[in-house]
Amino acid sequence: MSGFMLRLPPGYRARQTTADDLGDIHRLVMLCERELYGQVHTDLGRIAADLARPGLAPELDTRLIHDRAGQLAARAWVNRRSEVDVHPEHRGRGLGSALLDWAEARARQTGSTRIVQTVPDNDRNAVALLRSRGYEPMVTEWLLEFLMPEEPTVPEPPAGITVRPFGPGDEHDAHQVVEDAFDEWQQRRKTYQEWARHTVERPTFAPAMSTLAFADGQLVGVALSLDLPDTGEGYIEQVAVRRDHRNRGIARLLLRTAFRSFHQQGRQACTLGTHSETGALNLYLSVGMGVRHSSTVFQKDLTAVHGTADIRAADFEY
Repeated sequence: MSGFMLRLPPGYRARQTTADDLGDIHRLVMLCERELYGQVHTDLGRIAADLARPGLAPELDTRLIHDRAGQLAARAWVNRRSEVDVHPEHRGRGLGSALLDWAEARARQTGSTRIVQTVPDNDRNAVALLRSRGYEPMVTEWLLEFLMPEEPTVPEPPAGITVRPFGPGDEHDAHQVVEDAFDEWQQRRKTYQEWARHTVERPTFAPAMSTLAFADGQLVGVALSLDLPDTGEGYIEQVAVRRDHRNRGIARLLLRTAFRSFHQQGRQACTLGTHSETGALNLYLSVGMGVRHSSTVFQKDLTAVHGTADIRAADFEY
């Protein structure tokens, strides 16, 4: 990035991300997650989708830091929000601070007035770093789990509702249902291409474990699932019900059907992520899910010298 030089300790070098780096980045993220959580929940498809975000220019908006031996020690990207990961063996050397400086400088260069970072609540050093730099908590995120030592029961469908697995040709209708539902809290609608990279085009997308609900032949609800090879668990990427069919038990039916499908494939747990802006936590708790761990979305007003502005969570993507 022009106009900003990363200040790195001796022996480290920085460069932009290329398509050949995806595997190394994924391995770095897996190491960080294992240290924090004891298990992995990010797949390679998520890394690729993040780095293909609309408007993200790899030569300007990404940085990798390698050590003398060529090992990937840290990485970061920034595009309306930012992610920073530092290899456990390279922490305490200022790499995270350097990448945070870079991300803020790049965000300012693009005209952004705010920047967002999501940090696990049990990563106390990262939380302390962000707070020391003027970041304030904005939204709570939860990874929820449903444990399945036995096959889950599934409720009867509400009157007039039929369910079936996701099939070829369902992609665009599912996109429409999801984006209409998420309009209530997200900043912007995703195009089909962007949405598909995070869902139906991911290598881990599991159509047989994804459940669709129909009323009079029209799609009114979806639960789109991933089968994550590094966890041995199922993951529900998105749940959405059309507004005029809510409060009928459709979401509960979709979730329990997806859980049962994963159990029949030998999975003993299924997870999903949500955050406090969606208002869906009580729904997930009511179907028997519990909180595995939590994270906080922090924001920083890049225009303020002191203090922070009153900013809504919906002003950001996360």
